[in-house]
Amino acid sequence: MAANISGGHLNPAVTLGLAVGGNITILTGFFYWIAQLLGSTVACFLLKFVTNGLAVPTHGVAAGLSGIEGVVMEIVITFALVYTVYATAADPKKGSLGTIAPMAIGFIVGANILAAGPFSGGSMNPARSFGPAVVAGDFSQNWIYWVGPLIGGGLAGFIYGDVFIGSHTPLPTSEDYT
Repeated sequence: MAANISGGHLNPAVTLGLAVGGNITILTGFFYWIAQLLGSTVACFLLKFVTNGLAVPTHGVAAGLSGIEGVVMEIVITFALVYTVYATAADPKKGSLGTIAPMAIGFIVGANILAAGPFSGGSMNPARSFGPAVVAGDFSQNWIYWVGPLIGGGLAGFIYGDVFIGSHTPLPTSEDYT
């Protein structure tokens, strides 16, 4: 819904990946982060209000797992998400894949939640974890959902944006021969 206005930036990890890959400026990314965190927090306060004060659940790793295991899982799934965003939406040579970008991104988010949900909650989005933590007043495991996604998103941005797209040389057009 917001793709035509903001490029669909709802996730600080995706925003970081796109900044690392050179698709947006760091300053623009910073303002997106503020909007993303405010949006998440306001949405969680609204959820608490409309449910008559019910607790807003926060993310946390499964019992028996350490924070490091949660971080590794978040790195892997966020890398897959940001890599998919690049491959289907941000790559200038994506061709007809751009038309299925929202579907492909939705599928990878769903697959990641199914794969990582039992272990780390499958957040992939620091804002998605930040808002509930603010409203619940519980930041005990919130660091996991910042460190993992930002590393995964940054790596995907570097690998796809700087290596694959950055090394791409456009094919010459007919104008180049005149």
